[in-house]
Amino acid sequence: MSPSTPSRPRLVVCGTDTDVGKTVVSALLVQGLAAHYWKPVQSGLEGCGDSGRLQALLGLPAERILPEAYRLREPASPHWAAELEGRLLDPSRLELPDPPGPLVVETAGGLMVPLTRTWLQIDQLERWHLPVVLVARSGLGTLNHTLLSLEALRRRGITVLGLVLNGPPHPDNPRTLAALGDLPVLAELPPLQPLSATALAAEWQRHDLSHTLTAALERVP
Repeated sequence: MSPSTPSRPRLVVCGTDTDVGKTVVSALLVQGLAAHYWKPVQSGLEGCGDSGRLQALLGLPAERILPEAYRLREPASPHWAAELEGRLLDPSRLELPDPPGPLVVETAGGLMVPLTRTWLQIDQLERWHLPVVLVARSGLGTLNHTLLSLEALRRRGITVLGLVLNGPPHPDNPRTLAALGDLPVLAELPPLQPLSATALAAEWQRHDLSHTLTAALERVP
């Protein structure tokens, strides 16, 4: 697996919790970077799953969406969703793919979500050794969740490129997180109505993410 570089960015989108908007942020990055998308573990197959929703949202060709390693029916933690099907997730099946060009990987749930009863998502992040974009809510409760998540990532030596905050703009949380977390807030995404590829492209331009992400990747050791 090639390392992440500014010319060939490869990164992981993680969240401070479930339903914080990781798929929306993944779509923002996939479109802006012209990247391939991979969600290795999909729990909950209502509709077409996150891969199908992202593909439909952006109108991507099928080859830009890499197949999941695991597709689990129950909308639950991956370890339990797998057990309900009489299965056990095998971390060896989660080796990173190596498509041409950029790659955006979206995890399932938060950092400490169990993939098995002995293997946490953060263990897998450490094995992948790719930089992380951390997605958090914009409003009440985000300070604790986000700072704890950053502490956990740094204790494992996992590089964090920056934060993306989802939700109604907050007058102070971005400044507090940037200062106490000692990293940039890459973007603040308001609720997008309607959510569309055009709206995401406008947010990409508004936050000058081509320049910001390149600068962040150049700082990766």
